[in-house]
Amino acid sequence: MAETLILGIESSCDETGLALVALPDSGPPRLLSHALHSQIDMHQAYGGVVPELASRDHIRRVVPLARQVLAEAGRAMSDVDVVAYTKGPGLAGALLVGAGVACALGAALGKPLLGVHHLEGHVLSPFLSVDPPEFPFVALLVSGGHTQLMRVDGVGRYELLGETVDDAAGEAFDKSAKLMGLPYPGGPHLSKLAATGRSDAFELPRPMLHSGNLDFSFAGLKTAVRTHLVRLGWLDQAAILSATENQAVLADLAASTQAAIVEVLVKKALAALKATGLKRVVVAGGVGANKLLREQLDRACARRGVRVHYPELHLCTDNGAMIALAAAMRLQAGLATLSTEPAFDVKPRWDLAAL
Repeated sequence: MAETLILGIESSCDETGLALVALPDSGPPRLLSHALHSQIDMHQAYGGVVPELASRDHIRRVVPLARQVLAEAGRAMSDVDVVAYTKGPGLAGALLVGAGVACALGAALGKPLLGVHHLEGHVLSPFLSVDPPEFPFVALLVSGGHTQLMRVDGVGRYELLGETVDDAAGEAFDKSAKLMGLPYPGGPHLSKLAATGRSDAFELPRPMLHSGNLDFSFAGLKTAVRTHLVRLGWLDQAAILSATENQAVLADLAASTQAAIVEVLVKKALAALKATGLKRVVVAGGVGANKLLREQLDRACARRGVRVHYPELHLCTDNGAMIALAAAMRLQAGLATLSTEPAFDVKPRWDLAAL
């Protein structure tokens, strides 16, 4: 059976991801192999991503990871038919690393390039799961600095229903965690701490929960967390925040914070389903790995006869598999514009609904 082999390169922020996806003449794309390097340890000392360091690390990692995925799939570089890369959005320097490597490979192999929208990769990533969705569906996109609700009628057919007007859900997790003295990246550490706390211990706002639209706002929640820490006398007090005897209170604050974020996400997603009349929802992006979000959304949707789909846990964060998959699905849908001309036209800011 003839197939098109697509090499995907992801380098939009602090993870370098490479993957190989096979697109058969008929049937869905298949993930052959993927490899990922996270820069968490490097950025941890700074409490957040340092763009210059991120770019330099992508340069070091991308070629060895490419060799790794080819070896694991039993393929040679000459077998690659299309080189796909993240065109945006993301950090400009980091994006340029992926684009530069893609252009070099394309020129060396005489193969076409395809720039992919990072968020489209996230939205389509559940199609690599054991329970892939079907179009149309509502997408709850909770990735890094993005929190959006979209109606998805097919590949390239995206209608924005609502988005955050300030901080995204992921930023609310990370910034609140930083206030609590938790390590970078804060979101997973906050969720782990929350598992031992009471979600009703602290009164926190649910911003825009009753706004009458599908937009989000999480900046006020972070401010409320800060206010509670000020009242406790713990703000910026590293020794107090790390003290063993204070961990139960911090766990309560973490649990209350997580509960507020998840309640807003779930209720807004349900409102989007009601507004569109659709019976299927896809959750994509790093926050989609949150256990409480999955549990509450699953329960709420089960009561309404709505199907919920998630990426596999290891594909929730940024990865090359979702980039190669998005390229494959665009090719399959006849929407891809392939080019053999090197082009460093990355888009650090890029609206998914404009595709």
